[in-house]
Amino acid sequence: MSDEIAGVRMPDSELAREATDLVWEVASPLLFDHSRRVFVWGSLRGRQQGLDFDPELLYVGAMFHDLGLTERFRRTDQRFEIDGADEARRFLQQRGITGERADRVWTSIALHTTPEIPLRMAPEVALVTRGVELDVLGIGYDAVSEEQRAAVVAAHPRPDFKNRILATFTDGLKDRPATTFGNVKADVLAHFRPGLEPPDFVEVIRNSDWPE
Repeated sequence: MSDEIAGVRMPDSELAREATDLVWEVASPLLFDHSRRVFVWGSLRGRQQGLDFDPELLYVGAMFHDLGLTERFRRTDQRFEIDGADEARRFLQQRGITGERADRVWTSIALHTTPEIPLRMAPEVALVTRGVELDVLGIGYDAVSEEQRAAVVAAHPRPDFKNRILATFTDGLKDRPATTFGNVKADVLAHFRPGLEPPDFVEVIRNSDWPE
């Protein structure tokens, strides 16, 4: 794997290498390449905005953000974002990174599918979301140059990525539709697994225990 992609130095500390090895072991090539791209996109956007961010923390956030979609780390009782966030915090704490720094990574993963809010938080939190938004939704596509895009995709290709990432989302959510309540992943199930809808917000209010 390249030490530098589109002018972004890939972290090569022991922590980063262990994060890379873990994700390589448990994730599909699709998710591994996606996660590496998220780090590079986030780093490039951070440079553009003049943000002071910790590359190691951003790297762990980017690499772990979709662990909740993998067979080893997925659960059925909570949002997939929390699966990955919890594992990232455990991973960091086991290596002596605790407190606010570990919480920053947890938040970057837990909120990466929540529009707007993470962009107003710590740089690492904002930049995981920036990276995900660029790679999955194309938000900020023109904020990086054609040459930068070509270099990133050459290092971590995205063959049929749109269809394959949607299939990966669907597979990771099909056993826990209720966890998509109030978040963007409800749209994935509505498209690809009709009938597995999360609770309806209006009906939750109407059917609450309040008597009026």
